[in-house]
Amino acid sequence: MDHADILIVGAGAAGLMAGIWAGRTNPRRRIVLLDGARKIGAKILVAGGGRCNVTHDVVAESAYTGSSRNAIKKVLRRFDVAQTVAFFREIGVELKREDTGKLFPVTDDAHTVLNALLGAAADANARILNPRRVETIERVEDGFVVRGAWGSLAAAQVVLATGGCALPKSGSDGHGYALAQALGHTLTPRIFPALVPLVLERGHVLRDLSGISTEVTLSVHAGSGKRLAEIGGSLLCTHFGISGPAVLDISRYYLDARAQDSAATLVVNWLPMFTAETFEQHILAHPHDGALRTLGDHLPDRLARALLDQARIAAGTTFGALTREQRRALVSAVCALRLPITGDRGYTYAEVTAGGVPLSEIRLETMESRVCPGLYLCGEICDVDGRIGGYNFQWAWASGYVAGTAV
Repeated sequence: MDHADILIVGAGAAGLMAGIWAGRTNPRRRIVLLDGARKIGAKILVAGGGRCNVTHDVVAESAYTGSSRNAIKKVLRRFDVAQTVAFFREIGVELKREDTGKLFPVTDDAHTVLNALLGAAADANARILNPRRVETIERVEDGFVVRGAWGSLAAAQVVLATGGCALPKSGSDGHGYALAQALGHTLTPRIFPALVPLVLERGHVLRDLSGISTEVTLSVHAGSGKRLAEIGGSLLCTHFGISGPAVLDISRYYLDARAQDSAATLVVNWLPMFTAETFEQHILAHPHDGALRTLGDHLPDRLARALLDQARIAAGTTFGALTREQRRALVSAVCALRLPITGDRGYTYAEVTAGGVPLSEIRLETMESRVCPGLYLCGEICDVDGRIGGYNFQWAWASGYVAGTAV
């Protein structure tokens, strides 16, 4: 049986990082990465529209959810943004900051990032073997034995960097969770898509506005009316429902809320500069202003007209001509429109997975399992998911670094 000192299951962002830093920390150890995909790094190549949003200029634990933010912070501070930028510069990837705070390679090409990581792994003597899907991992007296259709391999230490369920064609189909459970770990009660587009009921007006994008505020409300989460950003109307950064960011909060409360709702404010109260005051203070013209100053014309139709108000109506019922209908349609979400686009279109192995089962100073000594976990398999904008990659780099230096 072939043997490795360190076996890393998964050669995505976190796995590559673990392999690189394991090799750099102790060059004498034999490091092998096994990955089931025919082509390594699919998620890296599709990230950021093919440009790879490597990280964000400011990364705080408040951008993440899942396990406790204090636990997440302990890992993030071990390999922060400055260290990430320096690391990528060292391996030949210069990063640039965009107005949103996102950091991309100056080449605007994700291949630059992947090729540099693969080169750094080779330089660290971390050997990548693929396609070699790991089907089982068995704990034995002196380490582990991993098996697949390709054969078996023994290792003193194993790093699980299998990813979650998002983008299953890349190989992250959730099998890593079964591997973790077989070695004694538990999973969060819910595992579901995050950073995922949402589907609106058939016939909804927004599905007819495909291609329109505008800045909004989205909020999730419990059935009791309590506001659970609020996020601002761009919303994109599509043929199936809604997408765009704000929708992706709010999706995990909405889906989580609905799983616990079937009466939970998603609400959009199309004019974030107003609240429902201040917009109504604006209407009352400007009786001669046309409703369509006012909305058109801030929104695409087709969307403005659709919102007036929603409130059953003719396009040429002035604010002063509105009845009390019409005024309230307009305020509701513009500042507090409930969106009838029927589902999400699933893991195929999700950018990350919510849920996974709780950080409470991992020693955060090393990413070693508390329940299975010699086993380490990093990346998306952990119960950590961040907002759009490079945050999930930063978790991969940081947790991969901690696991790699520890093993």
